[in-house]
Amino acid sequence: MHLHIHTRVNQPYQQVWAGFDETLFRSLAPPFPPVKVLQFDGCLREDVVSLELNFLFFKQQWTSRITDQQTTEKEIFFVDEGTKLPFFLRYWRHKHRLISTPDGHTVIADEIEFKTPFPLMDYLMYPALWAQFMYRKPIYRRVFG
Repeated sequence: MHLHIHTRVNQPYQQVWAGFDETLFRSLAPPFPPVKVLQFDGCLREDVVSLELNFLFFKQQWTSRITDQQTTEKEIFFVDEGTKLPFFLRYWRHKHRLISTPDGHTVIADEIEFKTPFPLMDYLMYPALWAQFMYRKPIYRRVFG
């Protein structure tokens, strides 16, 4: 299943890239489930990000490795892929793109591919993931002007 969310912000893509740090990462966490950051190495190739999701009655660990990161004249991107996922996910790949616009601003593109243990569950999970990533849009706009 694929999910793409685009957010336009008013800073150049290099400046937005400089702001992709642990502080931003923590501010992007939605209110539910509460997230505890276990490890945040950064957004470069081979970095690891590990979280604990607290669903009140149980906790799940989510660990991703940055498998790719590239910079061009028009875009910076990095890819995180799940290595240890919560029980409700079987596959996770998230490409974070910071795309320069002709007017010097940036489009932040979240391009997600995910699979759950059951194909029907993909469709049930889609609205929840969509809401989690839509939650980021006003935060991106506030942080990056």
